[in-house]
Amino acid sequence: MKKWSGFILIAVIVAGLIILNQTVLDLSPERIRNWILSVGVLAPILYVVLYTFRPFILFPASVLSLAGGLAFGPLYGTLLTITGATAGAILAFMFAKKAGAKRVEEKLGQRGEKLQHQLEHNGFLIVLLLRLVPIFNFDLISYTAGASKVRLLPFALATVIGIAPGTFAYTFLGFSTGSNSAQTIILAVTIFAVILIIPLLFRKKIKSYLQGRAQEN
Repeated sequence: MKKWSGFILIAVIVAGLIILNQTVLDLSPERIRNWILSVGVLAPILYVVLYTFRPFILFPASVLSLAGGLAFGPLYGTLLTITGATAGAILAFMFAKKAGAKRVEEKLGQRGEKLQHQLEHNGFLIVLLLRLVPIFNFDLISYTAGASKVRLLPFALATVIGIAPGTFAYTFLGFSTGSNSAQTIILAVTIFAVILIIPLLFRKKIKSYLQGRAQEN
């Protein structure tokens, strides 16, 4: 029973946070934007700090990105969102590195060793592909990479490059919702659709590639 108590506790906490975010809080991008801008010149700092600690409360990154676009515009909003998202990913990575690395090595056995070897030698490419293509949850990638042997610098660089297109799409879309220009809205929706669809077209190929690399190593 003790063996499963930790997993049950984590599951309950995660489920509780998700329910809290989706029902009780029910924070819309507009509400978040208004609250962030209420602090004046400190708004950009507050936004980055919120995004940095977002992985620990499981708040939807998409909602926060839309709020960033509404608050700061497509370009400045993208820059701030990438900064906060990368900082949050690094924080989750380091947390998993300290808390879970040894446990992962002990429990995954030979198969886990092969995956860790792959990540250690191809960490940048693998993380980049996983950031570009929505195969796994954003935060799950950060925690898993931290619990493996991926090095911090390749992980951080791959995260910055990999999330840039999607981040711009979300922030521009958020910005357009507060615009009265039909052309801006159409352009934002088009860019969002293109950036969302293209990775999905290559999802199966990339997934097969990653599985093949894991078998080779």
